Amino acid sequence: MPARVLIREATAADWPAIWPFFRDIVAAGETYSYDRDMDEPTSRAMWMLTPPGRTVVAVDDDGTVLGTAKMNANHMGGAAHIASASFMVDPAHGGRGAGRALGEYAVDWARTSGFRAMQFNAVVETNTRAVALWKSLGFEVMTTLPEGFLHPTEGYVGLHIMYQRF
Repeated sequence: MPARVLIREATAADWPAIWPFFRDIVAAGETYSYDRDMDEPTSRAMWMLTPPGRTVVAVDDDGTVLGTAKMNANHMGGAAHIASASFMVDPAHGGRGAGRALGEYAVDWARTSGFRAMQFNAVVETNTRAVALWKSLGFEVMTTLPEGFLHPTEGYVGLHIMYQRF
């Protein structure tokens, strides 16, 4: 039987477990449009949101951090009714359901927080596992910016904007 995945609010004590895989995923440059050389203080400030945003971790029964997500309004003002989220799963713990659990949690958070929809602004089209997961959770590719992302091995690839109305 697969281990359970629990989603809980991230605390400062979780950052030392998040940082190594966060750093490696960003440095790889395959799925995020972040500066590949982003330092730890900048990364932590950007990822560990304060209310009304939310940062969570996915953990197993032993408390091992499997992944993390941050959720927030996509924009301010007249566009603040659309949520957004970003996700990272530790590659050492991939395939254990953490991504799906984080995605389901984020959608539920957005709905119960009163958002009318959720938008992912930059899903790299070569990140096929993420694209398939988001589609399975009800997201649509609204458009693709051709050559919107410079992948380190694939060259210029499309960048999807994905959306789900509640």
